[in-house]
Amino acid sequence: MFAIVQAGGRQEKVVPGTVVVVDRLDAEPGAEFTFDKVLLVEQADGAVILGAPFVAGATVVGVIEAQTQAKKIRVFKTKRRKQYRKVQGHRTQQTRVKVTSINA
Repeated sequence: MFAIVQAGGRQEKVVPGTVVVVDRLDAEPGAEFTFDKVLLVEQADGAVILGAPFVAGATVVGVIEAQTQAKKIRVFKTKRRKQYRKVQGHRTQQTRVKVTSINA
């Protein structure tokens, strides 16, 4: 059984018991979080429910494990023959969610 959810503008395939890394969610570690934008659900008997665009009444429930940061991204700009160089960087905030159940 698996589902495809939309989280932070991206689509993630989730299976119960796995950990999914998504963009930062406003919740404390240990809190329960529900993904309500479910695009597709594959049930245990092999039947596939496809949403248009979302599956009505389907949710994915998970527990927030931690709020972390991604690896540093370096942005390097240059203009040739002008001695112009600029280095910037940032680390995006992420949330690790352990999926506990899929309700279709």
